[in-house]
This record gives sequence, structure tokens and C-alpha cells, in this order.
Amino acid sequence: MTLNTSPAAERNRPFILQVLQNHLPSTGTVLEIASGTGQHAVFIAPALAPRVWQPSDCHAGALESINSWQHAQPCPNLAEPLLLDVLEQPWPVELHPRQPPITAVVAINMIHIAPWRCCEALLDGAHRILPSGGVLYLYGPFKRDGLHTAPSNEAFDTDLKYRDPEWGIRDLEEVTEAAAARALKQTAVIEMPANNLSVLFTRR
Repeated sequence: MTLNTSPAAERNRPFILQVLQNHLPSTGTVLEIASGTGQHAVFIAPALAPRVWQPSDCHAGALESINSWQHAQPCPNLAEPLLLDVLEQPWPVELHPRQPPITAVVAINMIHIAPWRCCEALLDGAHRILPSGGVLYLYGPFKRDGLHTAPSNEAFDTDLKYRDPEWGIRDLEEVTEAAAARALKQTAVIEMPANNLSVLFTRR
């Protein structure tokens, strides 16, 4: 059993849950992209019932950890994790639609630890699978008007680019513009602890 842990996930998940409870549709399946360790899934899913929480990741090691968390903390509305790479389209949930239908897509700490094309692919997928009124939720650090919101974010951005030049903290206005081009309207920006943001979009 591989039960991976992330201190950041442990810290931020209560605050993320509060936002999701206030902004997600009241029914349907929530597709989590890049679920990582699985700590968000096992914590959030029980509190969002009767919604179904569908975790996914593009890494086999992450899927193993998610499975381990599910066995350690069983939850009836937490689905088995899917192997899903946003760049490989169509997504598995398009080939095999979820029941109940997907009404929300969630990506926590994803778009800055991936190339920009992955952010675009995420937005493309949300455009394809979300119904009118469906919600896309993004969480993580963002630049605003091209500027970092805190020295710690600037240092983190430098570290990300050192690890991979295609990674980096995204500009909120650029993400919002790309989303709007895909019929995803920004509906809320909520300041979170540790200089992060919750950003919500609604499918037109």
C-alpha cells in the first residue's frame, strides 16, 4: 500500500472544501483533475454528498496513492480514480460518461506545475464536458496584472522555472481570457491562505 502525503494538501483542504460547498452545483459528479496523493478526495468527498467525487491523475503512482487513501478511508460517493491526461483527448469520461453526469471540474495546484498547454487542455476539456451552468474551480497561486502577489510566490515561481522552464505561476488575467474564449465565464475570485486564490468559472 502506497499512501503518499502532502503537507500542503493537509493544510489547504478545509479552506478549499468551504469554497466548494458554497459554489459547486448541488448535484452531479465532480471531476477532480490531477488528484495527486488523494488527500483532497478522501477529505472533500464525504462532505459533498450526494455529489460523486471522481478523482483522476496522469501518473500511475498517484493513482496507487489515491487507491490506498480510499481503502484507508472508505466513502460511498468517492469513485475509483481514473487515469486521465488532459493532453490526451477525448478524456475517458467522454468515452464512458459518468453517472450522475459531470457538473463540475476541479483542479487544485495543477496549472503552475505543468506547461501552459496543459492549462489550455484543461480549459478545452471543461468546455467540452461541462453543461451550461457547470463550474470549473481552480486553486493555487496566481499573478495579478502580471505581478506576483507576495515575495514567497515570486520565489516559488523562480523555483518552478528552475525545475522546468515550462512551469510557472500563471497570470490570472491570461487564464481568464483563455477561459472566456472557451465559453467559461469567471464568476468569483476568492483570496485563500498562503497567498493562493480560488478561481471559479461557469460554463455558458
